[in-house]
Amino acid sequence: MYRLNRLVLILLLSVLFLSFFSVMEAIAQPEKPQNAESSSADTLVSIKKVEVMAHDQTVTTGSIEDVLTETRPDIKWNITFGKIVWAVLVFLAALFVLKYLIGFLETFAERWTNLRLLIKRLIPIIRVAGWSFVVYVIIADIFAPPIQTLIAVTASAGIAIGFASQDILKNVFGGIMIILDRPFQVGDKIQVGQHYGEVVQIGLRSVRIVTPDDSLVSIPNSDLVNQSVSNSNSGQFYCQVVAEFYIPPNIDLVKLKRIAYRSAAVSRYVYLNKPIAIIIKNEIFEGRSLLKVRLKAYVLDLRYEMPFGSEMTETVMSELLKQNLISAADLAFTKETYRQKAQ
Repeated sequence: MYRLNRLVLILLLSVLFLSFFSVMEAIAQPEKPQNAESSSADTLVSIKKVEVMAHDQTVTTGSIEDVLTETRPDIKWNITFGKIVWAVLVFLAALFVLKYLIGFLETFAERWTNLRLLIKRLIPIIRVAGWSFVVYVIIADIFAPPIQTLIAVTASAGIAIGFASQDILKNVFGGIMIILDRPFQVGDKIQVGQHYGEVVQIGLRSVRIVTPDDSLVSIPNSDLVNQSVSNSNSGQFYCQVVAEFYIPPNIDLVKLKRIAYRSAAVSRYVYLNKPIAIIIKNEIFEGRSLLKVRLKAYVLDLRYEMPFGSEMTETVMSELLKQNLISAADLAFTKETYRQKAQ
C-alpha cells in the first residue's frame, strides 16, 4: 500500500511538471493548424455573428453561447489498446529497474562505509527523477495527446486533486522543499519533537527515521516544514555524544576530570580530531547539593552513538567506585536522581 501511494504521488507530480513544460512549449512555439485559413475565417465569421447579435436587442444569452461553442477547441483522445499495453510494459519495466537499482545502491552503501552517506542521499533524487522521466515518456511519447487535450485534462484534474487532496499536496511540496533546501539528508541524526533517530528515507509523503529503540517512525513532510528540526551531524560521519552524571559535591574534581577525560579518550568509538569537553554544574535536588557532570565527546561513526555514550558512563562510574571517590549509597542516590529528572 505504501509503494502504491508513493507511485500515485509521483504520477501526480509528474503530470503537473509535464503540464507546466507543455504549456511553456506551446507558448514559445505555438502549433499552426493544418487549415489555418479556414480556421481564421470561421473565427472571424463567429465574431461577426456575435457583434450582430450584440446590436440586436432580441438576442438571447443562449444564442451567443451557442455561437461561442462553435469556436471551442475539439478535445480528442487518441488512446488505443496497443498504447495501453506499451504504457503498462514501460511502467512495469521501470518499477523493476528502479527497485533493483535502489536495492543495489543501498547494499553498496552499507558495504562501503566511506560512501554510505553520499549514496543514500542520492537515492531520493534518483527515485523522483526516475519516475518523473518514466511518466513523461508514457504521456509524451506513447500516448502523445494534443496540447489542447493535455492542458484541458490536467487543468481539470489539478482543480479536482487540489480540493480533494490538500493534505497530500502539502506533504508532496514539503518533500520537494526538503530535498531542495536540505535541512537534513539521508543518514543524518535528527530530533523532531519527541522523536530522535537516523533518517533512512525521504519520500514525497513523509520522512522515515529509525529511533535508538529500533522503531521506524514516519513523520509527514508538512509537519517537518512547519517546525524546528535539530540535526546532530549535518552530513558528517561523526556527531557529538553527551554522557551525564550526578556526583556528590565533596568529590576530588581534579581526579574526576582526569577519569572522565580518559574514559572518553581510550574508547574505540571516539573521534579524536574533535575536542573532549567536561562541564560541571551545581544543582539542588531534594535539599541536597549535587554536581551535574556532562562529558562531551565525538563518536567516530554516528551509528555508534548509543554504545559510545553507554561505554563512557560505565567506565566513569566504575572508576569512581574503584578509586573510592564515591560510595555505593551515593551511586544509588545519583541513579534515583537521574531517573526522576529524566521523567
